[in-house]
Formats: sequence, C-alpha cells, structure tokens
Amino acid sequence: MREIKNLKRRLSAVFEMKDLGPAKQILRMKISRDRYAGTLNLSHEFYIEKVLIRFRVNDAKLMTTPLSNHFQLSKEKSPKTAEELGSVMYAMICTRPDITHAVGVLSRYMVNHGKEHWEAVKWLLRYLRGTYSTSLCFGKLTLQGLVDADLGGDVDSSKSTSGYIYTIVEQQ
Repeated sequence: MREIKNLKRRLSAVFEMKDLGPAKQILRMKISRDRYAGTLNLSHEFYIEKVLIRFRVNDAKLMTTPLSNHFQLSKEKSPKTAEELGSVMYAMICTRPDITHAVGVLSRYMVNHGKEHWEAVKWLLRYLRGTYSTSLCFGKLTLQGLVDADLGGDVDSSKSTSGYIYTIVEQQ
C-alpha cells in the first residue's frame, strides 16, 4: 500500500490528478472488492445487459446452459451471427469462461445462413440473460482442472471436440 501512495504522490507532482478512490469499473467490467474476505470480483453485468437489449432478447426465456446438445450445427446452414457472437466474445474473454465452448462452436459457422444456428445463438443470449451478474472472484483460491472430449462430434468433419474446465476453489 505504501508503494501505491508513493506512486500517486510522484505522479501528482508531474500531472494534475484527482483521487477518485477505488475503481468501480474498468473496460466495461464491474469491480467489487471485499477486503474482509480478501476477494475481488469482476463481472460484465452492465455490458451483457446492453448486449441483450441491443439484440432484443432482454425479455426472452432464460436458459440454464450456454448451448444445448440438441442443436445439429453444420456449415451448410449457418447464419450471419458475427455481430452477436463478437459482442459476447468480449465478455467471454474477460469474465465469462463458462461460455467459451458455446462461442467456439458457434463461431465455426459464421459464413452461411441457417435458422438452427440463429436459434443456438439466441439460446446463448438467453443463458447470458439468466446469468448476467455472474462474476469472476479472485481471492485465496486453489485452481483445479478437468478435461473431456467427444469422439467425432462435429457433423461436418467427424472431428472430435475437446473441452476443459478449471474450477477455483476457496482454500480452507
């Protein structure tokens, strides 16, 4: 903490500055901190709300998973969903690793038109509607990882898709 105060003092000697206190938002991410618990939370709830309104799914039915396995997606029938996927990709990269697989699968098919792909994108947006306040929590944590794969699950190429999940568990 002493180093931060020293840096602020040196910067204010060179630049006109105003201390606004702890940051509450950065790069469209909401920041919340619990000093007692020793945690820092980052979420994109405000950004995701704006995305849902922009694509008119802010009142749509909620989904509990990012992507359903009943969608049979292929190159032959994919919609132009680049704008929608690009919008959620930013949240995925920064604070929403839970949608990584869904965005990856949907991103494969952004060239051709198809109703089922649009339904899958809407599914993802409705999932985000139900989980928009989900955040990353950093604190005294332990990282654990698991890996899984399907065998020939890609409809077009019969290639396998592997996936991984890392869980962060609070230390006891």
